Amino acid sequence: MTTDVIVLNGGSSSGKSGIARCLQAVLPDPWLALGVDALVEAVPASVRASDAGIGFAPDGQVVVGPEFRMLEAAWIEGVAAMARAGARIIVDEVFLGGPDSQERWRKALGDLRVLWVGVRCDGAVAAGREVARGDRVVGMAASQADAVHRGMVYDLEVDTAHAESMECARAIAAHVD
Repeated sequence: MTTDVIVLNGGSSSGKSGIARCLQAVLPDPWLALGVDALVEAVPASVRASDAGIGFAPDGQVVVGPEFRMLEAAWIEGVAAMARAGARIIVDEVFLGGPDSQERWRKALGDLRVLWVGVRCDGAVAAGREVARGDRVVGMAASQADAVHRGMVYDLEVDTAHAESMECARAIAAHVD
């Protein structure tokens, strides 16, 4: 059975996007990389700015409202539909809701073969990357580093504090059929 979807879950600045790009380079077939950051950017500014949308507190906490959840649900179903249509997909996600977030994806991806990957990174290392990036609310990386992994069930875990993106990608690729 062939892997249809690879879901990378990790906190902000953990290295998921870098791993996704490296996976695209090392996997033999073309894979689409779709990330939650693209969803957030696609949401209208009016929704991002409202209490019903998605907000980023000064301390790095992310607050998600019902309008964003509705758009997120449609996006998840759309990603699943693309995979069912034959696209192989790498999902770059941040499971802020813990097991509930993973369950939303499990339900949508139901009949597809999914490789669940935890992308771990020490909070201090991720926080340093966050500052270097300059495009994140300071504090987000540290607050998410461990929280997004609580209660998760993975097929594989990688740690970007101890391995480069390409090394992590190769470890993941070894589990892809």
